[in-house]
Amino acid sequence: MSEAAKFQQTVSDVTTLLQKYAAGKRDFNNANLSDAQLFQQNLKGVDLSYADLSQANLSNANLRGADLSYTDLSQADLSQADLRGSLLLAANLRQAKLQHAKLEGADYDRNTHFPENFDPVQAGMNQR
Repeated sequence: MSEAAKFQQTVSDVTTLLQKYAAGKRDFNNANLSDAQLFQQNLKGVDLSYADLSQANLSNANLRGADLSYTDLSQADLSQADLRGSLLLAANLRQAKLQHAKLEGADYDRNTHFPENFDPVQAGMNQR
């Protein structure tokens, strides 16, 4: 088994993610963190592309510059999270809580799914 495959298998809990992040690791793509409790965590610049963060609590988290492309954030709590400059290409944000989230300069595309009545342009996001 490759080192990358071993790493991917281990990132299914918050403790492992936070320990590896603190040690300088930033690549956590394909992580399975559904229902994770990550409120108020500093994950600036993290790569969580293709991850499952459905129903995760990311409120007040620092996700500035994070790669959340193709990530399942459905029903996640992103209220007051800092997502400025993040990548949300083809991300699933259906039913996500985005109240007071900082989204200025975050990138999205036509495949990004937002909560009903959410206006990415009004939030200061950039369409790619």
